[in-house]
Amino acid sequence: MEQLSLTTPSLLFSAISLLMLAYTNRFLSYAQLVRNLKEKLTEDKSAVALPQIANLRKRLTLIQSMQIFGIMSLLLCVVSMFFIYIRMYNAAGYIFGIAMILLIISLAICVREIQISMRSLNLHLHDMEEIEK
Repeated sequence: MEQLSLTTPSLLFSAISLLMLAYTNRFLSYAQLVRNLKEKLTEDKSAVALPQIANLRKRLTLIQSMQIFGIMSLLLCVVSMFFIYIRMYNAAGYIFGIAMILLIISLAICVREIQISMRSLNLHLHDMEEIEK
């Protein structure tokens, strides 16, 4: 295995930080949506459909998974840097590889969450078109 330098794992820091910011923004927007739906539900029981709640619950679970895998990836990058620092290059390489796999998993879950979000928005758009007709 080719020897890693300290800069290799540190390259992921900015990328993972930006991803975590995006994930957190998505989570906050869903949290606000849940709060709004709860208000609607207390005012009018028929305003919120059970499939809508299930969809949001699934999306929140996916965002949680995205965040967990992203944080684990960042943590392992730091551990990898520590192993490089103490000159345990083989261990550092394997740990960095695992960090990259975790980041790939996080991104794959993000793609799935985006697909579900788009499907949900398309249903709303379809409903709006039906109302206009």
